This record gives sequence, C-alpha cells and structure tokens, in this order.
Amino acid sequence: MNWIEILVVTLGISLDIFAAVECQGALVAQVKKKQLVIACALLSIWQMAALYLGSFLSDLICKYDLKDDSLMTGRIIASAIFIILGIRMIFKAWKNDRIDERREEDLNIRRLLHLVMIASAYTLLTGVAFGFMQCALWQLLLMIVAFTIVVVVLGTYTGYRFGFEQKTKAYVAGGILLIIGGIDVIVRYIYLYH
Repeated sequence: MNWIEILVVTLGISLDIFAAVECQGALVAQVKKKQLVIACALLSIWQMAALYLGSFLSDLICKYDLKDDSLMTGRIIASAIFIILGIRMIFKAWKNDRIDERREEDLNIRRLLHLVMIASAYTLLTGVAFGFMQCALWQLLLMIVAFTIVVVVLGTYTGYRFGFEQKTKAYVAGGILLIIGGIDVIVRYIYLYH
C-alpha cells in the first residue's frame, strides 16, 4: 500500500478515537493543557502498541503459513477487516448512543483510556490488515501517533465547545474512509493482481 492509502485507513480508524474523546471533552468544565498532553501521550503509546501487535501477529501468521497463495489470502482478509470495521463505525453512528451529559472538573483520563482500550481492538485488527498488506511499520507508527495526537486535541476541544453531537459525523466519515480502503485493496491488490 502506498502512503495515501495508509493515510486514508489510519485516519478512518483514528476518527473512532475522535468520537470517544469528543464525548469526554463535552463533559469537562475546563480543558487543562497538562491533562491533554498526558492523554495524548498515553493514547498515542496505546495505539502504537495495538498497531504494532497487530502487525506482529500478521507476520507470525504469514511466517508459519507455507501456502503459495498466502499473500492473496492476506489481502482478502485485509480488505474484509477494513470493510467490516467501516460498517461497524457507520452502525455506531446510526445507533447514536446517548451520553449522560454531566459536568466534570477534569478530563477523566481513566474513562478515556477505557474507551480507547476498546477502540484499540479495532486498531489491532487494522494492524493485522496492514501486516498482511506488507506495509512499512515505521510509516504506520508515525501516522498513528500523528493522528492520535490530532484527534485527541481536536476531539477534546470539539466536545468542549460543541458537545458530543459531532460524534456521529466522525463515525460516518471514519466508516466511509475504512470502506474506501477495503474497496481499494479489492480493486488494486486483488482484482488487478490476477
């Protein structure tokens, strides 16, 4: 995959974090920069670990799979992962869970980490898909850190200023980007490969 394709998928998966952080930002009375920096650092490390672990798992699977068609199978699995995650995000937007809005003094980093740990399962799957696509790990890690920092900051301030209503748009946009990534894999790496 080239860097634009990686960018599209990484942005798509990062918008899931944007929605979670936006909901937390809607609850705080004041955004404290020190807490925001801590949240960015912790969430970036967590996302990098999930992406790395996913890539590592796909490498293990490919290493011990001795079939000649393992590359094609990996590409099919990668496209399925991207499309299923995209559909899941669109479903979350459609479901539109209500948030119990109550003001808190500080950004609840513990609650935020819990939400991102759940979202990291999807980042892990994305890492598996990227591993099957044989993407450069350093490029993936740089993009996930950059996007995590951006979505944490933007999500917190968006939630603080506008409430949590933008989360559905983030879910839909992320879902569309992931589906585009899955279709791209089908067209460029599966269909045109034969």
